[in-house]
Amino acid sequence: MHKNMHKLIAIYRKPADPAAFERHYAEVHTPIVKSIPGLAKLVLNRSTPPPWGGDAAFYLIAEMHFPDAATFNAAMASPENRAAGKDLRQFAGDIVTLVTVREDLA
Repeated sequence: MHKNMHKLIAIYRKPADPAAFERHYAEVHTPIVKSIPGLAKLVLNRSTPPPWGGDAAFYLIAEMHFPDAATFNAAMASPENRAAGKDLRQFAGDIVTLVTVREDLA
């Protein structure tokens, strides 16, 4: 793991049609995201019900990892990232929250 890795995290609520969401995410969105320059790693976290019971708070949490601020900033300004954002708004704009973070290792 890199020191001070920067991430764009997409937090998805449960889609109305999970099968259609998964198909689009795998076949269209993921290839666009993987084309973003400087992307070190894409991690998909699939929510599971909590041990104390009830439904999972979120459906999917995707993490786009970048090694440093300069790479992250260049990636966010890239045409590939603009394409990913446009696709995201079209297929999941109503169920996603985006968060940017700097990872500090303890």
